[in-house]
Amino acid sequence: MEIRDKEVRLIGENGEQLGIVSSRQALEIAEESGLDLVKISPNATPPVCKVMNYGKFLFEQNKRAKEAKKNQKVIEIKEVWLSMTIDVGDLNVKAKQAQKFLSSGNKVKVSIRMRGRQMAHSELGLEVMTKFYELVKDFGTMEKNPLTEGRNIWMMLAPTKA
Repeated sequence: MEIRDKEVRLIGENGEQLGIVSSRQALEIAEESGLDLVKISPNATPPVCKVMNYGKFLFEQNKRAKEAKKNQKVIEIKEVWLSMTIDVGDLNVKAKQAQKFLSSGNKVKVSIRMRGRQMAHSELGLEVMTKFYELVKDFGTMEKNPLTEGRNIWMMLAPTKA
């Protein structure tokens, strides 16, 4: 693409300011050094152009993008199922599992499926949820409070910031 601006602020290949010059003169300077003229900041007045090797510039940009992508942590949502009639020992086992998920940086969705006549006593399910949260509150915070949707009660836990 051609640079159509009358004049540009030119930056040399080593980062030195060459001042405001006409775009034709900037192109000549770039061709003399065997490099490309690249518009860095098109919205500035006058636009900023730099003398550089464009292929190397693209390579470095892609390399930085790959590095940034590699360093990202993908947060998964793990799910723990409970029952309304869960015993203390089983609740502790599920809590340990949830603590492991939270300490490794994942979110945890805690669900209870109400069966049959349990629908009439959904407050018991909410009690189980609060007991469960008491066991894991050192590892995570409640992102969504226990919520009843149809036959399910669920809440979302997020890991605490280290």
